[in-house]
Amino acid sequence: MTAEATTRDAAGERPIVDTTNGPVRGVDDGTVKVWKAVRYAAAPVGELRWRAPQPPQAWSEPADASRTGPVCPQPTDPRIPIDLGAPQGEDFLTLNVWAPSGTQPGDGKAVMVWVHGGAYILGSASQPLYQGRTLAADGDVVVVTVNYRLGALGFLELSTLGADTDQFATNVGLRDVLAALGWVRDNIAAFGGDPRRVTLFGESAGAGVVTTLLGSPAARGLFSAAIAQSSPVTSAYDAGRAARVAERFLEVLGVGAQDLGQLAGLPIETIVAASRTVFDEVPVQTPGRLAFAPIVDGDVVPDYPVSLARKGLTHPVPLIIGTNRNEAALFRWMKSPLMPIKAESITAMFAEIAAEQPSLQLPNRTDLEGTYRGRGKSKGLGLASDLGFRMPSIWFADGHRAAAPVHLYRFDFATPMLRVLRLHAAHATELPFVWGNLGAVRKDPMFALGGRAIGGVVSHRLRTRWTNFAKHHDPAGPTGEPNWRPYGADDRATLVIDKQDSVIDDLDADVRRAWGDDVLSFL
Repeated sequence: MTAEATTRDAAGERPIVDTTNGPVRGVDDGTVKVWKAVRYAAAPVGELRWRAPQPPQAWSEPADASRTGPVCPQPTDPRIPIDLGAPQGEDFLTLNVWAPSGTQPGDGKAVMVWVHGGAYILGSASQPLYQGRTLAADGDVVVVTVNYRLGALGFLELSTLGADTDQFATNVGLRDVLAALGWVRDNIAAFGGDPRRVTLFGESAGAGVVTTLLGSPAARGLFSAAIAQSSPVTSAYDAGRAARVAERFLEVLGVGAQDLGQLAGLPIETIVAASRTVFDEVPVQTPGRLAFAPIVDGDVVPDYPVSLARKGLTHPVPLIIGTNRNEAALFRWMKSPLMPIKAESITAMFAEIAAEQPSLQLPNRTDLEGTYRGRGKSKGLGLASDLGFRMPSIWFADGHRAAAPVHLYRFDFATPMLRVLRLHAAHATELPFVWGNLGAVRKDPMFALGGRAIGGVVSHRLRTRWTNFAKHHDPAGPTGEPNWRPYGADDRATLVIDKQDSVIDDLDADVRRAWGDDVLSFL
């Protein structure tokens, strides 16, 4: 690596950094330096569409890294009006880097690598919500956001139908994130980061990537700490389920299993449309299941993430893991079938589980009903939130704490408008506070009825904990905030994030006892 060079133009400083693939020219606005759309892998086009990520062709002249590049092609959903921050396109295996102005090569700042969520089919590294300016500058860290293959491009498992695993690799989306982490290891020192202090963090499907890679042999040594926000830990499936999705996908396309060679030449729009069809069908037919998600392939994913954690086979890196108090409220508000909220959907899911595994002892129905009865009309929401996010996170924490310190949290803060909308602390509502980008999403009603001032305080406190964890592996808050003890077998200390933080011992005692451990094998 050569030292960073700078040039100046009308836009300000233009820092140039040499990477292993070629030099990139970013922008320094006086607060942060940023390099956008930096390639970490070749465009997944043609014969590379479903292959493991390949190195990009090297370049010698500085590549312009001042603007966002294309993001993964994906279906649009009017119920989820995501601002992707850039147009869709097929040359999207890129990442964005932010560093505080004044950062020099070799400074060794802690690094935070973000994996976005979106049910493994939506989202991008360039969403305005994930602009790393505030997090990098205020936290004095280097921030990296990663694009990876989504939907059928990232999680269609054609090898389950006998396809060649070189041409159609398993868990391609996970392999993309692994390749990006490899890029960070090899290049981040030139941007002022420390490759030995890399915190992998993500939310929803992105957190699912985090908890899955915590048990992946391929990820060993690529990150030193992890943060999983609302991880669908148990949304990792076996090859049989993946095969059924792959068969349906080919049926929608009208392509036979013997004609897989045709897939490389199909228009990307055709692939995306088929992804959308299958994605919409699966949770209706099998409540609680996603069409596209990591699978246990015996390679990148040797076993289910919770099983690996309980067997002591996750990487020994410190972990922050937690959920929001009202996760399922977002799915009710969107009228989305992704989570089984209505009684009939929950009943159907349990019936499917019983049919698949008749010898399985499911949670005691009386205990479950007693736990949720007091919640009135919201008991379905509570059960869905716990089934999809809370309990899987607790199970993972219970296992991983034998390997490394775990800090468990629950995000409870809600603005007046979120309470009026009956969203409260719904799925993804913590994101603006983690990034410090309050009001970054257009037409966001979050602060329409006030609450921005206290929201800013909550955001500062949360960002301080996250960046302190990245820098010191200690999620200390600002002076005067309660000490967030590790989650232990005796006290099960849990940080509740609200207008004021509090640490509560065994916050989830009643829910944890009701669900028990026997349910793990079907999730």
